[in-house]
Amino acid sequence: MQYQDKVCVVTGGGLGIGRCLCLEFARQGGKVALVDMDRAAGEETLRQMRAMGAEGLFFCGDVAEPQALEVFSRTVAATWGRVDVLVNNACLSRQGLGSRCGYDDFTYVLRVGVSAPYYLTRLFLPYFGPKAAVCNITSSRAVMSQSDTESYSAAKGGISALTHAMAASLRGRVRVNAVAPGWIDTGAYHDPDYRPSYTPADTSQHPAGRVGEPMDIARVVLFLCDEENSFIDGETVTVDGGMTRLMIYDGDEGWSYGGK
Repeated sequence: MQYQDKVCVVTGGGLGIGRCLCLEFARQGGKVALVDMDRAAGEETLRQMRAMGAEGLFFCGDVAEPQALEVFSRTVAATWGRVDVLVNNACLSRQGLGSRCGYDDFTYVLRVGVSAPYYLTRLFLPYFGPKAAVCNITSSRAVMSQSDTESYSAAKGGISALTHAMAASLRGRVRVNAVAPGWIDTGAYHDPDYRPSYTPADTSQHPAGRVGEPMDIARVVLFLCDEENSFIDGETVTVDGGMTRLMIYDGDEGWSYGGK
């Protein structure tokens, strides 16, 4: 993959999948800019990237606020003059009807998960380099819901639609794709001493036989953003161990999607 000296921007890069993405772009020789509202987490991600010898930039801010996105984009442009990869990763949940999620909480999640990716892409339009790529992180929740997840599910449905809309608008200039994770255990990218512990049901509900890891997502993001894969545009790749597509047979429970 070709990321040597590429300018890679990751939102929500302080922890979890975002931290994993930052470290992988850095490991591939990229110059990585991340934005996160958790200052301590963002600074730790930056420290780890610099320990690899990579160039990095951390901006502490809330991507739900347009002013933060404007300052962040200007900072990246002033530092490197261009953007080769933009990964819109930041999102959160304020739950839904079961938790009586209110209007302000619901719209805040949409601002983080849908409005920010749109606006940041727009802000970077003058700076996207040749063969630039945008990758949006959506979720299997866009098509397969659990109760009390309306705020998160709506945001992920929105960014899924935004992906193919932006791909159409930016055709011939910037490729836009998305990755839809399923259950990804991000514990190791929060706590270096984390050791997972799963029940048999946790693993058996995935046809792949295991729970996902952040590297499962990072590998697909790096593949989609690689300029050599320029014939992939407007697509969403689901990375969920088969949960949303494959039927599983349990002798006691019968057939189900993704197990119990």
